[in-house]
Amino acid sequence: MSILKRFAMIFRAKANKALDRAEDPRETLDYSYQKQLEMLQKVRRGVADVATSRKRLELQMNQLRQQSDKLKEQAQKALSMGREDLAREALTRRSGLEQQLADLSTQHAALQGEEEKLTLAAQRLQTKVEAFRTRKETIKATYTAAEAQTRIGEAFAGISEELGDVGLAIQRAEDKTAELQARSGAIDELLASGVLDDVTGTGKDDISRELDMLASSNEVERELAAMKAQLAGGTQQPRELEGQPAQSDQAGSGAEQSAQVRPEQAQRQGEGS
Repeated sequence: MSILKRFAMIFRAKANKALDRAEDPRETLDYSYQKQLEMLQKVRRGVADVATSRKRLELQMNQLRQQSDKLKEQAQKALSMGREDLAREALTRRSGLEQQLADLSTQHAALQGEEEKLTLAAQRLQTKVEAFRTRKETIKATYTAAEAQTRIGEAFAGISEELGDVGLAIQRAEDKTAELQARSGAIDELLASGVLDDVTGTGKDDISRELDMLASSNEVERELAAMKAQLAGGTQQPRELEGQPAQSDQAGSGAEQSAQVRPEQAQRQGEGS
């Protein structure tokens, strides 16, 4: 197969597919119905033309009959007056008219038969056109209902073109959001590890952050020790009544406070240095 033939075949296939997508069955049915109406109109015009020709022949035949009757009267009158030659001439002309009448009668019978055939064909065609119109409207209504159901189903299923575009936009937005979150987390980790420098100057190195964490932990321990001391002071008298020395608890609390204060003092000295 040559390149030109292949190109022509591909072009015809593409064009046929495009026409199938562009074709609307309802428009095709309406076009077919219009063509059938035009055909019916042509048949009816044909019947009218044949009827007109038949009527014209009838008028000509009536005129010839009138002329034939007149010639017959003239021949009788001439014969009564002794003019046999005039009577013979009138009868000769009358004979020619009779021949024409016979020919016209034959044509009239043929036209009448043709008119009957065309009238019957027009009636049958009209019946078919009316039946086609009823079926056309039924098919159009069914197609419209099916098309509406398909669109509603696609809308609910989320596969219509509009909802599909919205779904793609949402998916792209979610992907970009996840990408930005991942990028932000990676930058924070790099800043925390010291790989990247904080150009704003507000960031702290790992030692400073560790010291801040220790200071926060010491503050929590100090507040906890103070709360324990308050509780120990409130329960000292009941313990003495029970025979349990409270000094050991106070001594322990003092030891804990001194143990917690020492790291805090060390931290302050480190910051001052």
